[in-house]
Amino acid sequence: MRSMYKFCLGALLALGSAAALAGYAFNFPEPVTPIARETLHMHNLVMVVILIMFFLVFGLLIYSFVTHNKAAGYKAGKFTGPNNRKQWLWVLSPFALLFFIDYVVFGIPAYHAVVLYEDTKTDAELVVKVTGSQWLWQYDYPAEGVSFTSRLTTPRDQIDNGAAKGEHYLLEVDNPLVLPVGKKVRFITTSNDVIHSWWVPAFGVKRDAVPGFLREFWATVEKTGTYRGQCSELCGKEHGFMPVVVNVVTQEEFAKWLASKKPAAAPAAAVVAPVAATAPPAKAVVAQAAQ
Repeated sequence: MRSMYKFCLGALLALGSAAALAGYAFNFPEPVTPIARETLHMHNLVMVVILIMFFLVFGLLIYSFVTHNKAAGYKAGKFTGPNNRKQWLWVLSPFALLFFIDYVVFGIPAYHAVVLYEDTKTDAELVVKVTGSQWLWQYDYPAEGVSFTSRLTTPRDQIDNGAAKGEHYLLEVDNPLVLPVGKKVRFITTSNDVIHSWWVPAFGVKRDAVPGFLREFWATVEKTGTYRGQCSELCGKEHGFMPVVVNVVTQEEFAKWLASKKPAAAPAAAVVAPVAATAPPAKAVVAQAAQ
């Protein structure tokens, strides 16, 4: 029996430590935002607690099967009745334990993560509007006056198995979204047609783009690089061809990119000026109308 206890305890410690140290090596991408780190922390916490509960319950079952056995000469107890304290103890103890785990061990960190996720307006340094369409993304920087679309660029030959798949098959676009590193970005999502969902796993964020509604989330990306995601809401026959690609660059690189995307204002002003100069005065137009 002692060897069984040692085995269960060793397995519990090994799996518990593995779940705590696994991080993103087996299931999560490397978290690059505060929200992604909170999500990973909650995932590992839940996995460790679940493993502990599993092995405790499993150990009790094995112990009960081996010890409380009629073949081994064990006689069943005969306690019963509404006023029996042992029965109430065995009923209420698991309930109290699960209540504590759900509302304290899980509840407090989960509440903190939800509050962090929904804090979209505090100290936001950049606003990006994301509009989903069948089947592309449109990105707008309202304050900067920049707008462009982002479409899949994977060749049709690869999709139809006529050519070898590329390194970023179905995860490559013509115009990626560009963000500055270390800046809090407020995202606003909506849709032109059906429900889409903008999702980048490394950011730890996913928000549905619903027609007629503006929905918000935020992200502060703490590491430069290229991050890829997809539309995660079934939105039609081309749903699998709506990738999300985000290039996170330094502030200097972002400023240069933003300047290159802004429309030139000088030529437009030059075109409007001659028209205004040749137009007849307002008084002359009124006089002609009176005649």
